[in-house]
Amino acid sequence: MDGAAVPFDLTRMFLGSEPPLFYLEIVVRTVVIYSYSLALIRWVGGRGIAQMSTVEFLLVIALGSAVGDAMFYPEVPLLHAMLVITLVVLINKALDSLISRSEGFERLMDGSTAEVVRNGVINLRVMRANSIGRSELFESMRENGFDNLGQLQRAYLETSGKFSFFKQTSASIGLPVEPAWSVDPPPTFGQGHAIPAGSSVACCSCGHVLPTTTNTTPSACPNCGRQVWTLARVTAADSQVVQLKR
Repeated sequence: MDGAAVPFDLTRMFLGSEPPLFYLEIVVRTVVIYSYSLALIRWVGGRGIAQMSTVEFLLVIALGSAVGDAMFYPEVPLLHAMLVITLVVLINKALDSLISRSEGFERLMDGSTAEVVRNGVINLRVMRANSIGRSELFESMRENGFDNLGQLQRAYLETSGKFSFFKQTSASIGLPVEPAWSVDPPPTFGQGHAIPAGSSVACCSCGHVLPTTTNTTPSACPNCGRQVWTLARVTAADSQVVQLKR
């Protein structure tokens, strides 16, 4: 817009100076930007948006941008922003309707729950696919009162980005997660290390525990192929530590 804006110019405020065909361009722009933003958010994954669903998160972003531009820039007519907001809401309602009617579309939009731990052993493939670090999983375990991986019967990464834990009902043995390794790292050793009688060792990468009859550490973990071990921790069903040999 050339020159200073004339205050309360109703034509500028509501219609602007663009030709009528520009409203069709707004429709195209909205669809393209919404689709592109949706694809980017799905690529980033649900963990980055916490409690919100993908559609809800994108709705907040789109509405915030549309409303903000109309509030701050005199060259943006209100009807332009109102059209964008209307289109975004209509697209959001259409997506909500598709999600409620199609399980496949729901998985496409919101992702699906992934199993990250089974019987005290980490699924490293799922962890890598969801860009989850071991320290992130261990932190969430400590927040929920767990001190070793063996206490977990199952652990899931939900579509909300949070972990759900289901504990063993009996005494457990597994890779220790408390204290935090960055504060007090556990002693580690490689292949051929003699294991004290009556003790077990766990793989530091996946948590796989060797049988108590094993005398020395093998050349590689039979589950993940890694070569770093530490002494496993035994925890009673009531979460009290009953054994920790060093």
